[in-house]
Amino acid sequence: MIKVGEYNLLRVKKEADFGVYLEGVDQEILLPSRFVPEGTKIGDELEVFLYHDSENRLIATTQKPYGIAGDIVNLKAVSVTKQGAFLDWGLMKDLFVPQSQQLTRMVPGQEYLVRIYIDELTGRCAATEKIDRFLSNENLTVKEMDPVNLVVYRRTDIGYVVIINNQHTGILHHNELFRSVEVGDKLKGFIRGIREDKIDVVLGQAGYKRVEDEGEKILRLLQENNGYLPYHDKSTPEEIQEFFGMSKKTFKMTIGTLYKQRKIIFTQTGIKEADPDQ
Repeated sequence: MIKVGEYNLLRVKKEADFGVYLEGVDQEILLPSRFVPEGTKIGDELEVFLYHDSENRLIATTQKPYGIAGDIVNLKAVSVTKQGAFLDWGLMKDLFVPQSQQLTRMVPGQEYLVRIYIDELTGRCAATEKIDRFLSNENLTVKEMDPVNLVVYRRTDIGYVVIINNQHTGILHHNELFRSVEVGDKLKGFIRGIREDKIDVVLGQAGYKRVEDEGEKILRLLQENNGYLPYHDKSTPEEIQEFFGMSKKTFKMTIGTLYKQRKIIFTQTGIKEADPDQ
């Protein structure tokens, strides 16, 4: 079974002057010459993305779009007509947003957060700004400490509403945020807590994996500052957040781990990169 708007693994059936034809369920699907990998031969299996061209023919490409069916992505409008707008999604043919699926009339050059879907009438890929109807926290598919993919949805007084795995919504609180974010940003995080149907998320990775990531950051900053930084466990939380972009608790855990690994040493005024020969 082939799936439009997604990646498919299809076998090369025959060659032509203008490309190769791939085996579909009940049809042959053209992969144009410009997208055929060098050395491809009959019988090879290729991973291709399927969509319809401007003449409504099902076509394959080895190009990677910015999103597939079901994804929520931030895309730039390239043109606008009375029927709708067209967004750049990384393919030769732009992605259509019907006027009925726009919250406000789109303007070329501006970016919009949209969900890619398959139109039931035409079977073609399209996009909509009306995302809320695809999001629900009634039947959760995540639990506490799960790693998740996040898309920044909108700003609130307490933080940012984020879209979790293209299915749910959660809150990224201001006091857990140590970097600037914008609507449409794609981020990695994990589930901090679930209260009834409310989900709190944090950026980064949970547990020791998070500490390991922060450890790499501290070692990089040491190298960029001649192997010494004037910060330690007596530094204020504000100083730690401003320089390292992490909480003091995370900083103390991380430098403790680096010390045990003999990657840093403590001085009276800060931390110093350890000599690997000692």
